[in-house]
Amino acid sequence: MTRRAVVTGIGIAAPNGLGPTSYWRALMAGQSGIRRVTKFDISKYRCKLGGEIPDFVPDRHLQDRILPQSDHITRLSLVATDWALRQAGVRGGDVPTDEMGVVTAASGGGYEFGQRELAKLHHQGPEYVSAYQSFAWFYAVNTGQISIRHKMHGPGAVVISEQAGGIDAIGHARRQLRDGANLMLTGGIDSTLCPWAWVAHQATGRISRSSDPTRAYLPFDERAGGYVPGEGGAIMVLETPESAKKRLGTTVFGEIAGYASTFDPGTPGRPPGLQRAIEMALGDAGMDASDIDVVFADAVGEAELDQVEAEALKEVFGPHGVPVAAPKTMTGRLFAGGASLDVATALLSMFWSAIPPAVGVREAVPEYEMDLVVGEPRQGPVRSALIVARGHGGFNSAMVVRQLR
Repeated sequence: MTRRAVVTGIGIAAPNGLGPTSYWRALMAGQSGIRRVTKFDISKYRCKLGGEIPDFVPDRHLQDRILPQSDHITRLSLVATDWALRQAGVRGGDVPTDEMGVVTAASGGGYEFGQRELAKLHHQGPEYVSAYQSFAWFYAVNTGQISIRHKMHGPGAVVISEQAGGIDAIGHARRQLRDGANLMLTGGIDSTLCPWAWVAHQATGRISRSSDPTRAYLPFDERAGGYVPGEGGAIMVLETPESAKKRLGTTVFGEIAGYASTFDPGTPGRPPGLQRAIEMALGDAGMDASDIDVVFADAVGEAELDQVEAEALKEVFGPHGVPVAAPKTMTGRLFAGGASLDVATALLSMFWSAIPPAVGVREAVPEYEMDLVVGEPRQGPVRSALIVARGHGGFNSAMVVRQLR
């Protein structure tokens, strides 16, 4: 019998809230974390808005010895992991160390740390470059630092597929549970709010140039003009239901029921693989489209890509066939952290029986024939959800979560 995977702890770091409770309250209030970037001098750049986390003070949460050797994303990841384990009620000794593992997602690594040390190299000389540069910038650093901090000697991996990575990491962690691990930490937290990474965003041509935070990121809207970059994401505790039952009072937020990924190589005339990823994830979960209560969309905010996603959803669910949520309008696109935060949000939607709205969006383009949740949260039971993500370069991923049966 295939071992099932459930989420028992969620750690969230988002531009509009630290921790699940603060984050969920912000979503229900339509509170956006998109604002003018303050982490560096943004005045020289065409695009000036970002989803910046304003209230994170790392030395309140982490030991002094960790701070000099870690990038901003690693600090956020370590703290989110602590929160997730605490919520799940997992303490040292509950699970043998060789039965616990870590799979995280990354889009590139510690950009901010890397840029700072490169500046030292060019302006001061090689003797001023930190020895920690050897790993602090590395895309696998979060997996490594989490496993060291919590003495996890089981499976370890990092997945690099940009926005899709947050789903891919969770799917890989579920596979490790099926192969014998008893607890996995998984998800992704990302930050690209530094000049080095910001230039790359601008080079895509898909970043919004609006100076109005309320109008900058409007996926599926006729006024859509690009996305807003953000920072943050979610780390989750994934384990079997049997493992969770051993700890009294453990909350099971939901089951990771289905997962699939496809790749678009850019071959002319070849249809996008997003629809196939959705259908495969539903098949993996043993569910039909009619069983899904809400879709958490990828929601790029660029007309061409929005249309591709809308057409895929229409083919699978029918016109106006399922409520569609885009809460990332309140955070920006978080890259390797974005899809994992969407998975966490879907689990919270099931827990709190509500669907968060897309803020700023008036309505979906009529031709999309989409039931986009806008304006106010939509209250009512949420028993299952589909999460969709696409990474730059052709990655498509889909995941189904549902209440534990």
